[in-house]
Amino acid sequence: MTPPGARPSDRSTFRAPVAIFWTGFLVRVGYITLDHTYRFSPFEDHFTFGYEMARVARALVTGFGYANPFSGHTGPTAWVPPLYPLLIAAVFKLAGIYTPLSGWILLTLNSLFSAATALCIYEIAARCYGRRVALWSAWIWALYPAAMQYSVRWVWETSLSTFLFAAVLVLALRMRATGEKPNAAGAPAPASNAQSTRRWLLFGLLWALIALSNSTLLLFLPVCGLWILVGSLDKSSAIAGAALAGVIFIACVAPWTYRNYRVFDAFVPLRSNFGAELYAGNGPGTFGFRYGVLINLAENDPQHRLYVQLGELAFVRQRGQLARAWISSHPGQFATLTLKRLYFFWASVPHPTDKHWFLNVIRQINYCLPSITGLLGLALSLRRRTPAAGLFAWAFVLLPVTYYFVTVEARFRHPLEPLIVILSVYLFQSATPRKSSALN
Repeated sequence: MTPPGARPSDRSTFRAPVAIFWTGFLVRVGYITLDHTYRFSPFEDHFTFGYEMARVARALVTGFGYANPFSGHTGPTAWVPPLYPLLIAAVFKLAGIYTPLSGWILLTLNSLFSAATALCIYEIAARCYGRRVALWSAWIWALYPAAMQYSVRWVWETSLSTFLFAAVLVLALRMRATGEKPNAAGAPAPASNAQSTRRWLLFGLLWALIALSNSTLLLFLPVCGLWILVGSLDKSSAIAGAALAGVIFIACVAPWTYRNYRVFDAFVPLRSNFGAELYAGNGPGTFGFRYGVLINLAENDPQHRLYVQLGELAFVRQRGQLARAWISSHPGQFATLTLKRLYFFWASVPHPTDKHWFLNVIRQINYCLPSITGLLGLALSLRRRTPAAGLFAWAFVLLPVTYYFVTVEARFRHPLEPLIVILSVYLFQSATPRKSSALN
């Protein structure tokens, strides 16, 4: 099915105008520079500058290895995946630990990832919905303040993970030749072109980077891979390519898993903190989500001392056991918290710093309205059998699942927001012709 308004015979149809990228990038860097967001508070030894990831980066730069995600020397860690902490460590090595220059460089890199996401948004929309939707979607991402917030204020993996996920979606659409002109026989583009060995290698590499950045997104990997395989004309060749992608994925992730086994004498594939997170969202006095960090920063705090005394894995294991015991004895409350988290994921997590009810209402509308329009756009896409609508639906189903049962924060929705923007624009653009015809 060819998207309306597209020229499928011309591959350049799917290439975004470079002005979108440069405008989005320069607007973000300008905001960082003029608003001094790169100057982080020194409170709690600069903890808001990168939180646990920057603590690990500092340990790397100062010779303690991949360790110390909280205050003091707490020992080896796998609390966070290694990709973004290694990036922070490289910047710290170059520009100093917790310096304003390091902050500016890291936020500028985040802005680069965020602006590049607009290019992915354009191609996804152009392949599935046409150039008009693509232009609107990409420009909204480039200029809409809510799309910028995690790139210009947060030293965290959010912008990087969002870009990688959007890039994987682009690659999947290319490998299914979505939106491209059929050949003379009416078949899609040849499998040799759409699902080349190079693309399968890139598929494995991108998913490995996602695993090492935000492993929660891996829930979508099987669906994404199967979707590509189902659309293949040459199944045996596609299966061989998928196997090659799997080898690349394992080869990229294995060194980190092996390091964890050597350090902890236990199998920790990607990260170690699940039990602690589970208890923070499902334990006595919980609200279904958490504010702040899981381990108190004060080194004389009992929780911090217990973490040091037991070691990370034993501490997390203990917390996981407490969480499962609480869930077993409070099934009704756990179900209520799960429903609350589902609501918070799409409608906005309560914010402890809101000092005025009006500001809270504005913030909630700004967060909730795109969820509604995005879901309506997805429903319309499924109804009209738009190319890749089923793939997008699986992303909406799978990416939030872990958060429904564990904990939720506003930034967890960000990897889905490129699709939310595209689907929202599609919804409103689809309403235009009907309105015009009614006036006539």
